[in-house]
Order: sequence, then structure tokens, then C-alpha cells
Amino acid sequence: MIKEIQLRITLQEERKPDILITKASEYFNVDKTAISGVKILRKSIDARKKSIILNYKVAVFINEQPTDEIAYKFNYKDVTTAKPIHIIGFGPAGMYAALRCLELGYKPIVLERGKNVQDRRRDLKAINQDHIVNEDSNYCFGEGGAGTYSDGKLYTRSLKRGDVRKIFENLVYHGATNQILVDAHPHIGTNKLPKVVKNIRETILKFGGEVHFETKVVDFNIRDKRIASLVLKNGEELDVNQVILATGHSARDIYYLLDKKKVQLKAKSFAMGVRVEHPQDIIDGIQYHCRGEKRDELLPAAAYSLVHQVNHRGVYSFCMCPGGFIVPAATANGEIVVNGMSPSKRNNEFANSGIVVEINADRDLYKYENHGALKGLEYQKDLERLAFTAGGRSQTAPAQRLTDFVEGKLSSNLNPTSYQPGLKSAPLHSLFPKIIGGSLRKGFKSFGEKMKGYYTSEANIIGVESRTSSPVNIPRNDQLCHPEISNLFPCGEGGGYAGGIVSAAMDGERCAEAATGHL
Repeated sequence: MIKEIQLRITLQEERKPDILITKASEYFNVDKTAISGVKILRKSIDARKKSIILNYKVAVFINEQPTDEIAYKFNYKDVTTAKPIHIIGFGPAGMYAALRCLELGYKPIVLERGKNVQDRRRDLKAINQDHIVNEDSNYCFGEGGAGTYSDGKLYTRSLKRGDVRKIFENLVYHGATNQILVDAHPHIGTNKLPKVVKNIRETILKFGGEVHFETKVVDFNIRDKRIASLVLKNGEELDVNQVILATGHSARDIYYLLDKKKVQLKAKSFAMGVRVEHPQDIIDGIQYHCRGEKRDELLPAAAYSLVHQVNHRGVYSFCMCPGGFIVPAATANGEIVVNGMSPSKRNNEFANSGIVVEINADRDLYKYENHGALKGLEYQKDLERLAFTAGGRSQTAPAQRLTDFVEGKLSSNLNPTSYQPGLKSAPLHSLFPKIIGGSLRKGFKSFGEKMKGYYTSEANIIGVESRTSSPVNIPRNDQLCHPEISNLFPCGEGGGYAGGIVSAAMDGERCAEAATGHL
């Protein structure tokens, strides 16, 4: 017999050996010897009260042999001589589109402007140490896309878009820990993601697909409302049948190219703001009720999620990274963009999160209307250039103590930071447009009321967090192809159809099904 139950375990109980078997035997009123195993299905932490509880959803095996089988069997086919599907971009959407093509018996041919994960590291080092941005190989571009060097956060609300469990199990199949199948807010870790990404590439190659790095698409030849061929940076021209466009939300050249070709685009609402960085001990103290003491060794670095409405405009935390780092995510020289990531152990001394403000494409960008569908993109670029100037015209980022920002005064000095290129004190309170700066100031005050101790001079804010999502939507119809270009399938975050690794992966699978006629 197999029964699923919920168990609540205190930290003191968690230290006891075989506590889940003990609790399960009490729940069913059977001897412990009758329980042949307990499989954890889901684990979460309830820290709302001082007495912290671990919530477990478990499958209890009573007089039955436990099983630990993955539900999905990935039936990848040899597609060496199969019909090709061209995929532009090798982030989560492009990777999962390619894997789905293998399952459906089509040959994925992936064109990625950046480098493989190993070679990419040298370009990341150049950004952090030498302040040099390789515009085709950075934290956003290259094998695995921006997800490779994030902490691999897999939490998603897109539960109706596809099979989340399948996405997770495919990651486990390719080397991720099976802990992601259990945790309520799973993550892989920036130190482990490169291996998973490399394994996915090797699966694609093993079954006859192709992955071409440093292969940048610079033009589309469009005939009879179809893309007839792709033009590469080296001058080569590739004839194509179906094209999945999975270039990510930072591939601005693709938006410009489509606009130049008069392919329909739409301006899309997005969000911008800052990264806020606290000592992790402060966040632990607030969330785990242990101010002045180290958190319990059984507890992970604490996270938070915050939201506040300012004049009907959302101000909220985004991509929160406990025990993490802030990294330079610019994709061109002359701009500052910051993002966050965490290693698998989340054991860095700082916690950081994007705190961003909603920008409404219809109401807030009237000064940029002459840019049409690209008005949000131009707005982003202006603030990123402003941050570059304020930071001293390098990858040094402009920053301010949190309390100084809210009080409207320049910081005489800054707190220690995880941001490797360094910080420069700047009056962000006066540099940001009122729509962002004013909303952030009110938002931070509210957050300080919701989390006592969050509003502190020990925190820095660092600008700018500008790449939360695409400011451009590439339209598509019910068949997931562009309404004007019948063989172009806009996909993932770059098309405006995803907001993270999991939703992008699910969208990649759906676009592969559409491109192959299996939707």
C-alpha cells in the first residue's frame, strides 16, 4: 500500500534519525517495521512563527517495496537525416525546443551567437576584472543563455502552460540534483548549471542534432511571407524551412532587424529598478526570528518576496538571491546592467534581490513614442547609459546606501558588496526618473514596515536592474507562428512569452511542437 500524507516536523524533530518513518507510523498507527520506506514528494519551510516548521508531503510505503522511478522516459530519436528545424538561440527556450525536436523525430540545428559554457568563462572574467564587455559572449549570451549563470531558480507560476514536472525531470536526467523535484522553491546553483547545460548539448549532438557556437544571425531573407534563408555574420546564407526564434530578451539587434524588415512588433510593459544587497545575516534574522544569532544549521539562507502598490503601480522584489552575488549583465560597452545569482549552497555572506517598478508601455513612455514598438527598449537603454556615466564610465556600478536613497542624500561611503567590478557612490535618488525613483522610495519604506530591519543603512542599492523581461513583444497566432511570417515561431523571454527558466523551457517545447506540426 502507498499513501500520500502531509507531515509537520519541528527543527528539533528534524535532527532525529528516521523521523519521517516515526511520524508516518504514528499517523497510520502501525509499527515502524511495517513501513518499508518514505519518499519525500515536497518540502517547504513555515517560518511565520518563532517555532519554525518543516512541511513535508511524503509517499509512505506500507508493506511494499519503495520505488524511485522518474515518471518520464525521454525517447530521443536519431535525427541525423531527419527534416531540420532551425533554432536561433541556445538558452532555456532554445535548449528545450531542440530536445523536443529530438523526441518528435526532427533535426534541431541550433545557431548560438555566443560561446560554449567553458569558453564563456573567460569573457565573464573580462567583464568583472577588466570591465570589457564582449557583445556576443557575456552573462546573457552564450550556451544556456542568461540562465546558465543565474542560480537556476526554477520556481514558476506558469503551471497551465505545460508540464512543469517533465521540465524538472529532464534537468535531473541531464545532471541536476533530484532535490529540485522536492523543494517548494527549487534551484540548481550557478556552480552546477554549466554541467547540466553541457550535458543537454551532448544529448542533442549524440542523437544527430547540431549546435553551432559563435554563429550570429544578422539578417533574414523574407519571400512570400516566409523566411527563406538566414544570413550569418560570416556571410554564409542558410536555407531554412521552419525557424524558432529563441534569442532572449537582451538580443536587441533582433528587435532592430525585425523592425527594419517591417515585421510586426508590439511595445510591451516591463519593469526596472535596482538591486538591493543586505548582509545575509540581516535577512536570516528577520525571516527566522534569530536576530543577533546565526540561523539554525538545518535552515537554508533565508529568502523574501515583497510587493507594494504605489499609485496603482507595482513595486516588487524580483529574482531574489539568498547567499548570492551581484554580477555585471551588460551586453554592450557603454551601459551598466546588474543581475543576481547564487551558488547551489547559497553560502555567500550577502543576500540580493531586484526591486523593480512596473513600467506601463501605453501610459509611461510618451516621450519615446517616436520609437514605436521599440520605445520601451530605448527607455531601457537610456537608463543603462545613465548608470554607466554615473558609475564612472566603466563596469563600476552607481550605488547608494538604502536609507540615503530614500532620504535623498548622497552616501559618503558604501557598504561592502559582492559586486566584483566595484561600486561608486552616486545620487540615484535624483538620477532615476520620478516614476521609478519615487515609487522605489515609497516601496522601500513599506518593505521596512513589513520586514522589521529590512530598511537599514547596512544595505546598498545598486543600479540598474533593467532586464527583468522583454520590453518588446513579437506577436504570434494560435499556431504560435508570427501572424505575418508563417514559418517564424517567436519563443520564450525574447518573444515576450516567458519569465524565467521553467516557463521559457515549456514555451520552447510548445514552439517545437508547433514548428513540427505536432501542437
